[in-house]
Amino acid sequence: MYLLWLRVAAFLYAGASIAAFPAVLYGLERWRKTCIHMAGLAFFFHFVSVVEMLVQAHHLMPVGVRDAESLLGLVVTALFFLVWFFYETISLGLFALPVTFFLVFVPALGADRYTFPSQGVRMNWLIAHIAALLAAYAALGFSLLASVLYLVQERRLKSKRKAEEGPWWLPLDWLPPLDTLERIAHGTLEFGFPCMTVGLVIGSVLAQETPLGAAYFRDPKVVASFISWGVYVLLLFVRRTAGLRGRRAAYVSGGVFVVMLAVWAANMLSQVHRYGAQ
Repeated sequence: MYLLWLRVAAFLYAGASIAAFPAVLYGLERWRKTCIHMAGLAFFFHFVSVVEMLVQAHHLMPVGVRDAESLLGLVVTALFFLVWFFYETISLGLFALPVTFFLVFVPALGADRYTFPSQGVRMNWLIAHIAALLAAYAALGFSLLASVLYLVQERRLKSKRKAEEGPWWLPLDWLPPLDTLERIAHGTLEFGFPCMTVGLVIGSVLAQETPLGAAYFRDPKVVASFISWGVYVLLLFVRRTAGLRGRRAAYVSGGVFVVMLAVWAANMLSQVHRYGAQ
C-alpha cells in the first residue's frame, strides 16, 4: 500500500514543481498558493508512505537504496517547509521540489526493476528521451546565439556606426532591436528547460530497465546531467530575479552552454549510457 501513497506523492510533487516556476520567477500569487497546497499534500502522502514502508520492513531506518531515496526526499521537503514557515519564501522550492520529485520518482516505479510492455513502447520512450534533450540543447544554443547577437548589436549602437560605414563583407543592418534579441534569448531558454526536464524523467524510466538498475545513477556522467539541470534552473532564476540582461546574460548563457556540451559529449562517450544497446 505504501507504493500507492508514494505514487500519489510523486504526482503531487510534479504538480508542485511546475507551479513553483511561475510562482517564483513571475511572482504570481495564485501559483504560489497552488505550489504550497500541492507540496503540502505531497508531503502528507509521502510521510504516510515512508511510515508504512518502515513498518512493513520492521526497521526504523531504510534498508535499500530506493527506500533511502524516498526518505531523503521527505527530509528535503521538510526543510523546504521549515524555510517557508520561518522566512515566508518559496524561492528554494524552485530547487527543492523538483529534486524531491526526482528522488521519489524512481522508488515510485516499484520495488522491482521496471519493464516496458513491449520493445515498441520502449523505443517510443527512447525516441522521446532523445528528442526532448536535443530540443533542450537546440533551445539553449538559440539562446546563446541571440545573446551573442545582442552583444554585437549593442556594440554597434554604442559606436553609432551606420550600416554603410561598416565593412562591406559583414553588413549588420539586418540585426533585430536589442529588446527583441533579449526576448528571444530568454524565451528560448524557458522553452528548453521543460524539454530537458522531460528528457531526464524519461531517461530515469529507461534506466530502470537496464541490468544496472538504480546503480545507473552512480555513473558520474549521469550525475553531471542532473547537475547541469540544476545549473539550468539557477540560470533561469538569476536571469529573472536579478534582472540579468545584455552582456552579463550572454556570458552566463555561454558558460551554461559549454557545461551542457561537456555533459552531452561525456554521455555520448559513456560506456554506461547506452539505452539502445540493452
